[in-house]
Amino acid sequence: MKSKKSAIWVLLVCVTCGVGKSPKEDRKEEELPPCQACKTVVSSFERGMAKTNKRHFGGGDTAWEEEKLGDYARSETRLVEVQEQLCGDVDRGQKQCYSLAEKWEHFLEEWWSSRDGTLLDWLCVRKVELCCPDKHFGPECKPCLGFPDNVCSNNGKCKGSGTRKGNGECSCNEGYIGADCNSCSMGYFEAYRDEKKLLCSKCHAACLNGCMKAGHRGCVDCKKGWLMNPEKGCLDIDECASSVAPCKVNEFCVNNDGSHSCLACDNSCQGCHGDGPDMCDKCADGYALKDGLCINKQSTTSQDWTRYLTYLGLCIATCIIFQKNTIVASIIGLSVAVYVAVSEYMLNSLSNQNQLFQNSIDSLMRGMN
Repeated sequence: MKSKKSAIWVLLVCVTCGVGKSPKEDRKEEELPPCQACKTVVSSFERGMAKTNKRHFGGGDTAWEEEKLGDYARSETRLVEVQEQLCGDVDRGQKQCYSLAEKWEHFLEEWWSSRDGTLLDWLCVRKVELCCPDKHFGPECKPCLGFPDNVCSNNGKCKGSGTRKGNGECSCNEGYIGADCNSCSMGYFEAYRDEKKLLCSKCHAACLNGCMKAGHRGCVDCKKGWLMNPEKGCLDIDECASSVAPCKVNEFCVNNDGSHSCLACDNSCQGCHGDGPDMCDKCADGYALKDGLCINKQSTTSQDWTRYLTYLGLCIATCIIFQKNTIVASIIGLSVAVYVAVSEYMLNSLSNQNQLFQNSIDSLMRGMN
């Protein structure tokens, strides 16, 4: 009995451990950084203002309501409606939002009466001092490097911008370096520069130690797989044209920019110079060359017999169906005979064309090697 109770308790513990909060609930209880949390309250308040923007007191006579009750847009009634919905539309840090909204209720009411600037600046920057104005950072809200129009040369971000944290250093975008992100990093070159703007572009894939301008002509040095030409810059080396075969047996070479790839030959090939059964140097065991292709011997025989049996079937069917009408049978039989003759002629012509094409390719490949 005791063992059964123990088993039940173990099962309950396992079930309890498996029951966790949903991702949405975790987001709602997430603790946001101070400035972001303040911005969350402000955003929810502003969304509430947008929802109540076209409302009125609810009576039938709007002119009388405005005369007796005042302007709804600045009324206590509207403020209450906004506060009733405050933080209800928040996805991340909702619990924190509710707590801060309750704590700052008197600040929100004070701003509602004064409308002194934006709520974000009034509450988060001036009152609770959790944020800084845009492009400012740190406890003293110092301006970022290059403030106001050229922060980090417009090629990076100021660390801590808009918050009471960060050191104001520039975090440069890809391709830029320097304290103010006003230089191009290795692998990039100056595509444009004036007093206020710098544009860095990426060097060509062939460049090893940077470049002076765009394209393979602008490289300082070439990467492996490329060869420096004094006039034309870095040129791709065709490894496949080398006298030393770069690939294993039953593989063929494909040249790429700066490299090469070795791909497996078709199963029908014993050595090849390209992909497919029409690119074989020789046919593998069990395959025979037909119409320029290495085809399975059993499959070839089967296909020939199938074709011949089809012709025979057409002739027999003609004789059976039109046996009482010799004229029609003769005409149909003649048509079948023409069809057979034309089909065989086309197959032979196609075979000859494929063989000529294959011979031309082989000659070309031998000339290149």
